[in-house]
Order: sequence, then structure tokens, then C-alpha cells
Amino acid sequence: MEKEIKDTDGRHLRSKKTRQKLLKAARDVFLKEGFQHATINQIIKLANTGYGTAYTHFAGKDELLIVLIEDVMQRFFEIARFTFLPASKEEAKKIIVGQVLTFFQIAESERDILKVFAEAIGLSTAIKTKWEEIRHQFIQTIMNDITYSQQKGLARKDLNVGLVARQWFYANEMYQWEIVHHRHEATLEEIANTITTMYTDALYL
Repeated sequence: MEKEIKDTDGRHLRSKKTRQKLLKAARDVFLKEGFQHATINQIIKLANTGYGTAYTHFAGKDELLIVLIEDVMQRFFEIARFTFLPASKEEAKKIIVGQVLTFFQIAESERDILKVFAEAIGLSTAIKTKWEEIRHQFIQTIMNDITYSQQKGLARKDLNVGLVARQWFYANEMYQWEIVHHRHEATLEEIANTITTMYTDALYL
């Protein structure tokens, strides 16, 4: 029984290591070749693993990129899901501008892989679907924060929560991609402060 447990643990560890090797190789190939020109063969060769073994972990390069992006997006979601319990408009603005600035800093630090993801959104149905799922999760989180603020009498109740949440997400998304592609002209701090001021002044009482 003890030997069976050790054998199972050993296989699990090897499987985990193989998965990590494939992910690291995929990241390296994507950053060098871009999504369109990267191939699963290049990734498998760089990871120094067998084809059969590789395909037991990932169906192809689309799935590899999705897993890599999920790891990056987890950092964004950790900020988005931070407890939002402001007692005033000023406190809400302070929390939100901090979140936005952190989002932009993450986008800047993960610029290279996010460029690959941006390219892939236009080429892969699976990647595009994943981005729509991510968008939906962010928008739902924003809706929850707006609803809380309305219930506490901090935000206007005459505005459609879903529409406001989408507008706020899309504003952030636009600047995120500008930062990723290095097309922003202002500092991250100035962008975060400006769009947050416009958002909170329009929504909060």
C-alpha cells in the first residue's frame, strides 16, 4: 500500500513537472514567435518532451496560451475582488484609483505575454471566448461594487448598473491595451487619476 502511494505521488510529481516545462516552453516560444507563427511542435521540442505526453496535458497552443493568461489574469482578479466597503465618495475614489493604477502596472509588467494574447484574440475562437469570459467576470465584479454603493446611498440609483459597469470596464480595457502596446502618452498615475475622477464624479453623490 505504501509503495502504491509513493508510486502515485511520483507520477503526479513527474506529471506536474512536465506540465510546467510545457508552459515555460510555450511562453518562451510565444514571446519569440508571436501567437500566429508559434507551433505546438516548437513548444514540445523546447520542452524536450514526447508528443503523446504533451497532448495528455494540452490540446494545442491555444490551450497553452489560455493557461498562461489565466495565471496573469489571476493577479488582476485578486485586485478586482479586494473587499470594497467605502463609507464615502472620497473613500470609494481612493480605493478605485488604487485598483486602476495596480491594473495598469500589472499590464505594463506583463506587456510581452499580453501582446501575444491580444494578437491571439483576433486569430483564435478559443482565445476570443476566453477573453469574453474574463470580461464578463470583471464586469460582474464592478456591478457588485456599484450595487453596494447604491445600497449605501453613495451612488446614483437612476443609472443602469450593467451599463455603467460595462462603460467603466471598457474604459479601463482601452487604456490597458494602450499600455500593453506602449501607445499611452500620459503616465499610468495620470491616466488612473483622470479616468477614476470622471467615473466617480459621474456615479457617486
